Amino acid sequence: MNKWLLSIQTLQMIYKNSKYISNIFNNVSSKYDFFNNLFSLGLHFLWKRKLIGLLKPKNGEEWADLCCGTGDMSFLLNELVIPSGKVFGIDISEKLLKIAKRKSNKLGNRVINWEKKDIFDLDTKLKKYDGICMSYGLRNLRNVDDGIQKVFLLLKDNGRAGFLDFNHSKENSISSIFQKLYLRFIVVPISGLFNLKAEYSYIEKSIKDFPKGPQLIYIAKKIGFKKVKYITLFGDQMGILLLQK
Repeated sequence: MNKWLLSIQTLQMIYKNSKYISNIFNNVSSKYDFFNNLFSLGLHFLWKRKLIGLLKPKNGEEWADLCCGTGDMSFLLNELVIPSGKVFGIDISEKLLKIAKRKSNKLGNRVINWEKKDIFDLDTKLKKYDGICMSYGLRNLRNVDDGIQKVFLLLKDNGRAGFLDFNHSKENSISSIFQKLYLRFIVVPISGLFNLKAEYSYIEKSIKDFPKGPQLIYIAKKIGFKKVKYITLFGDQMGILLLQK
């Protein structure tokens, strides 16, 4: 029994290891944008715009897009904070960042600052932001509580943050059942055709471990955020957590 418990703990440590997550996203990088568009039917663009609209970035502000991937949110932020503001796109995956940089070059955009780094390695004394956003990143951090705490420390006073991710629905609800069926019988088989079955199989596991909306609210308030709100999108499939320091 003790050996079994030890093996579970070991697997959890591996699963939440930064290098493990980095390897997953490096492996899927060439198909990352394609699959995001395919599996969301292109709706992820609308959800990201929804989050940015709720956060209301302003010209002159400095924003960080943590776990920025190929830069979708960074580009949206940049449209609103230039010419006086700055955007920092930060991700642990070198290959995803290379794609983001290529997109940036094609757009003639030299303003966004791209940086390869684990968000937990960011110096909270060196840099503070007016706002922080994260799309489909919070769920993949080694610890959600620590991730939200890190964001709190990275924000200026009255700074705001927003997170877009899968919603962890109530077990056996219609939303939960649909989510599992879609992942198991659509997402995983299609990704398997591109030899990425293992990488996309992990999504269901990550959602299972992800706190539900009320839990995220509790965590954020406990950390010290003054204003906290959680809303769901697309039949409770997606969730947005909004915070103000």
